[in-house]
Amino acid sequence: MTTPLSHIRNFSIVAHIDHGKSTLSDRLIQETGGLTKREMTEQVLDNMEIERERGITIKAQTVRLEYKAKDGETYVLNLMDTPGHVDFAYEVSRSLAACEGSILVVDSSQGVEAQTLANVYQAIDNNHEIVPVLNKIDLPAAEPERVRQQIEDVIGIDASEAVLCSAKTGEGIAEVLEAVIARLPPPKGDRDAPLKALLVDAWYDPYLGVVVLVRVLDGVLRSGMKVRMMNAGATHQVDKIGVFTPKQTEVAELGPGEIGYITAQIKQVADAAVGDTITEEKRQTEQALPGFRVAQSVVFCGLFPVDAADFEDLRAAIGRLRLNDASFTYEMETSAALGFGFRCGFLGLLHLEIIQERLSREFDLDLIATAPSVVYKIHMNDGSEIELHNPADMPDPVKIESISEPWIKATILTPDEYLGSVIKLCQDRRGEQRELSYVGSRALVVYDLPLNEVVFDFYDRLKSVSKGYASFDYAIEGYRVGDLVKMSILVNSEPVDALSMLVHRDRAETRGRGMVEKMKDLISPHQFQIPLQAAIGGRIVARETIRALRKDVTAKCYGGDISRKRKLLDKQKEGKKRMRQFGKVEIPQEAFIAALKMDAD
Repeated sequence: MTTPLSHIRNFSIVAHIDHGKSTLSDRLIQETGGLTKREMTEQVLDNMEIERERGITIKAQTVRLEYKAKDGETYVLNLMDTPGHVDFAYEVSRSLAACEGSILVVDSSQGVEAQTLANVYQAIDNNHEIVPVLNKIDLPAAEPERVRQQIEDVIGIDASEAVLCSAKTGEGIAEVLEAVIARLPPPKGDRDAPLKALLVDAWYDPYLGVVVLVRVLDGVLRSGMKVRMMNAGATHQVDKIGVFTPKQTEVAELGPGEIGYITAQIKQVADAAVGDTITEEKRQTEQALPGFRVAQSVVFCGLFPVDAADFEDLRAAIGRLRLNDASFTYEMETSAALGFGFRCGFLGLLHLEIIQERLSREFDLDLIATAPSVVYKIHMNDGSEIELHNPADMPDPVKIESISEPWIKATILTPDEYLGSVIKLCQDRRGEQRELSYVGSRALVVYDLPLNEVVFDFYDRLKSVSKGYASFDYAIEGYRVGDLVKMSILVNSEPVDALSMLVHRDRAETRGRGMVEKMKDLISPHQFQIPLQAAIGGRIVARETIRALRKDVTAKCYGGDISRKRKLLDKQKEGKKRMRQFGKVEIPQEAFIAALKMDAD
């Protein structure tokens, strides 16, 4: 029995990080009786340990709720809990494309933040009806009237009928559900047309293989059907069809407007690309759905095991993660300092952090990560173009005509008193100001920034100069030619390839000086003197020296002639010279990580 279209509502929840998306989802599930009180946990849709611990959503989750409204009718609500973080913006856009409306959650004590804006604009681009919800009204600091005004001023949508609720206490939840039914449109779709479904998400299940989350637009999806992925060009046979209530529940078919999951003996997630169009093999739809794009890695870094014997375990672990996350890419690489490892590509810094965390937690690996770098495009003199992922692989500068680097458009919202420090931070990172406007008492700054300046610790610095109040959102704009040079760090006259990086010529000296000063404090003294140098090509731009450890060889000499002491000291001196020739410097793991954090003043 398929639900009539007029009784279906598909909606997602959009908000800034920590404004209470997942908690609101919990309350909606509880209110509609999706789970009993005993089965209820905090953040029921966040099923990864890291998600719960850090309070972030990484994977979009969906749940089907049945709600008996005040008008006596029973409605089917398909709720999508989306990640709030910018790294997963593409997944969010597909989740939004699968819905007709959105609940915009704004924390009534914090107000509108940068990501709220970005995600709302995405929802508006998808022609969504938006229901504003002011959350956390139980807090003493809540100012619903001010925030309501702010939503109208900043986003430009009517907030006079915004629903006030508290997801924590459960106040106002019934009103949210009623607003969803009254104000969001039902889906459209034709049952008799050829099958057309949007692939919203996919993940790996050890028992079922790849589970694919789909939204049916036209036609009917039944088990045993042969379906075709239009962009991938692959054909699969559907085994199981079901919905999440949040428990996996099998159903016979999915009709237009419905959201559910299918399994079809797909081996790895990479074969089910997010945003693809699924259609019936025999009766294909004419056009694929618009907006499909292949996930592009933006940030790259090398992962090496601390113990070389763990390399095979690392290979197996990365392969397992790749099964589950198609946007993560890897290839083998070797380094003189760190041995065998992998060069991995990520969607952004949070994605990198999560993968690292999962490798160390789920697979119990000790890893060293090299400096995150971005993809540069190098134009050679012979007219060819190569992509550079690893600064250590840079070709001979004589053959290079120009180097382009990726730029981003950054939107920063900050309280007025921190505006000066935020602008200074952006200027220091070679930013170009686009606009500056005021939204009530907060400043909205838009900057063009090079991605390689943001990739390290821009976010941490922004939070520290604004005492945690500024919020930041970015979008990749494209490539620009820049005056970039490769800077190497030499320890005891040997280059450490894990620390080499591409920097802008104007900032190379400052960056080099900062790095060697930092390294000086991090590398413990050895029995011999160690020079630390930063070099651009053959030119040394900064140098520090780590003094030698001196063992007191004359400690056991008391009394007696000075010549006896002298003899021992000279012997030590000779030994030091020899050591310096053959001396190998141990660089601790912390030194790698700390050296890469720039400008930590």
